[in-house]
Amino acid sequence: MESAASELLIDGAPFFRLYKDGRIKRLSGTENVPPGLDPKTNVESKDVLYSQEIAQSVRIYVPGTVVTSAQKLPLLVYFHGGGFCIESAFSPTYHNYLNALVAEAKIVAVSVNYRRSPEHPLPAAYDDSWTALKWVASHYIGTGPEQWLNHYVDFENVYLSGDSAGANISHHLAVKITNEKLDGMNLVGIILTHPFFWGKEPVGDEVKKPAIRAKMDGIWRLAYPTTSGSDDPWINPIDDQSFGRFLGCKKVLVCVAEKDVMRHRGWYYCEKLKNSEWGGEVEMMEAQGEDHVFHLNKPNCPKAVAMLKKVAEFINQVTKRRRASGGQSKL
Repeated sequence: MESAASELLIDGAPFFRLYKDGRIKRLSGTENVPPGLDPKTNVESKDVLYSQEIAQSVRIYVPGTVVTSAQKLPLLVYFHGGGFCIESAFSPTYHNYLNALVAEAKIVAVSVNYRRSPEHPLPAAYDDSWTALKWVASHYIGTGPEQWLNHYVDFENVYLSGDSAGANISHHLAVKITNEKLDGMNLVGIILTHPFFWGKEPVGDEVKKPAIRAKMDGIWRLAYPTTSGSDDPWINPIDDQSFGRFLGCKKVLVCVAEKDVMRHRGWYYCEKLKNSEWGGEVEMMEAQGEDHVFHLNKPNCPKAVAMLKKVAEFINQVTKRRRASGGQSKL
């Protein structure tokens, strides 16, 4: 007879199962691949510890052309998705995606690993991501511990990005950069892909079925057991009175998918941002007929390829502007 402790508490299949004794069985995102030279894209990567205290690392990617280029490259700091509970910066899903993006955009990328719920409930992932970002910024004068960042990165041209939970992290760090006055990098923009935002009340044509909304609420409570609920500013920053006011960049790209349950939150984010005190430029890209993180599950489909190119173009707008003007002006 099954003991009470081993009874299922939350069946999050095909992603995870959580048991009453606190154990989690991850069903997805458990595989890791090593860094190194990717022969398909000629992108090289390596893992570097950013915090001994929490034993977490980043995976850094550089394009093959970097060693022959005299010009420093834009930097993308990336935060993986997975509902704060699954996946990692070292999974084949994210390794392949960032190899492809770095090759397409000719940038340096830093993919951040962070501690996950439920073993390490939120705000652990936010705290770890902030620690990683500060570690990256410590290289801006060229004397940091990691030579790839010292030699190859243009810290006047920095972007944050992530999918799902990682997009949520990117937004909050873009605000924290302003509030904490982080030195060492000029944050030009953020790229939010299928962002994990939610709220107690539906917005627009967002799903109203109690079972689906309860499932979304449950995922959030699993990640953040001490949360105040689905209107907690961590999961619903859009309805906060100060939304947009302290966003530490002037360019935002939001990507949504037509069949994604969180699609409407992405549109809502853009609408509210445009009408806030922010004053920057926001772009939207919607993939018709696609679902949540389709670009990671089907990276070679035409819409995923188009999205990759759009992200690369968004990042390189400032670089093209500088080359055209011959200047080094900040955005």
